[in-house]
Amino acid sequence: MSEIEFCPLPEIKRFQEEKLKDTLSYLKLYSPFYQKMFERVRINIDHIRHIEDLQALPFTTKQDLQLCNEEFLCVPREKIIDYITTSGTLGDPVTFAMTDADLDRLAYNEKISFACAGVRPSDVVQLMTTIDKRFMAGLAYFLGLRALGAGIIRVGNGIPELQWDTISRVRPNVIMCVPSFILRIIQYAEEHDIDYRRSSIKKVVCIGENLREQDFSLNLLGRRIREKWDVALHSTYASTEMATTFAECEYGCGGHHHPELIICEVVDEQGRIVPEGDVGELVVTTLGVEGMPLLRFKTGDLVSFHNEPCKCGRCSMRVGPVVGRANHLIKYKGTTLYPPAIYDVLDNTPWVENYVVEVSLNDTGNDDVTVKVGVRQEISDLRQKTNMMSSKIKELKDRFRARIRVAPDIEICPADQIRRINFPDISRKPVKFIDRRRS
Repeated sequence: MSEIEFCPLPEIKRFQEEKLKDTLSYLKLYSPFYQKMFERVRINIDHIRHIEDLQALPFTTKQDLQLCNEEFLCVPREKIIDYITTSGTLGDPVTFAMTDADLDRLAYNEKISFACAGVRPSDVVQLMTTIDKRFMAGLAYFLGLRALGAGIIRVGNGIPELQWDTISRVRPNVIMCVPSFILRIIQYAEEHDIDYRRSSIKKVVCIGENLREQDFSLNLLGRRIREKWDVALHSTYASTEMATTFAECEYGCGGHHHPELIICEVVDEQGRIVPEGDVGELVVTTLGVEGMPLLRFKTGDLVSFHNEPCKCGRCSMRVGPVVGRANHLIKYKGTTLYPPAIYDVLDNTPWVENYVVEVSLNDTGNDDVTVKVGVRQEISDLRQKTNMMSSKIKELKDRFRARIRVAPDIEICPADQIRRINFPDISRKPVKFIDRRRS
């Protein structure tokens, strides 16, 4: 357990400011990128004494990491133990190099995050995530659970048949996976007469997709899962660049901040700190990273902070559900929205098997949105199929108008076709959003 999380906010702030001094000194000594930056903007790091003082420093961006990747490396190559890459959500993947100390930090991060989510050393956790393909998260989960002392089953992603065979053989009580995959394994269980409600699984730790609304109630995806399966659901939020996880406790009121690992800011489009509770882009400064530490890195994720103490006793800040990615903003027919709002409608439509949302620019330079939907019902008769498609398109458009006020273009496709888009061989996460505006 991380004791600093239970301290009052002023004490947490003083603690982080001491850590910040160490980080700035380290960057000045060992980081070619930040050495150049300090010199370019003529910053004396001795003047950065408080977290508020960070606002005098420029942001680090994804483009900086892409164009100057090796300049972020603070150690000789012989100290690097593991090479990983980001998932490439906003463009080309970025390589990160991790030392032995960084892997220890990663294990510690996941150990306390799993503990926050209520995972105990006596638990057995089935990992439905890949540990290969240069993926940080799968390795992090393994290291963290090992440090916690819990049992681990490394099944990997996909293949519902193998997931259920493993659950039957080993009887884990916790699974870790992407929330939408839970619906896939439930569907498989229903189609193959597996009594999943009486299985050994009692808890699901979720990654990669939102489960909650901004008021922390379950969103449509979360409610659909709980209606089917009475298991405890815990959201987590993380990224490769942060090398840190924000995990929900039993009360499900946001991801808890680990003050010893990361400093967080939330800024508006002009780079100004937003008031508490307002939505802005998350900016992070990593603490204790040896290989490639980051200073004021703009994550691209839009979130809000919550500073009131949690019922679990932790006083550290909590991060609310991700509203969307700054670069994924859609302006459609006079309405501004982010992909998760579209996902919520689709996840709450029972006959939708899977889907992908595509955004492109039309001839006038405005956003066009097309939702390709895979349906569960297969019909061979052409007339019946045409009527079914027309009926479902109308129903779905009505659902969209009721929820987000606008209805995108909809294409009904074979579920297998959409599944190939969702799970390409080279991807480590489900692909549900394709942005063709930057193609």
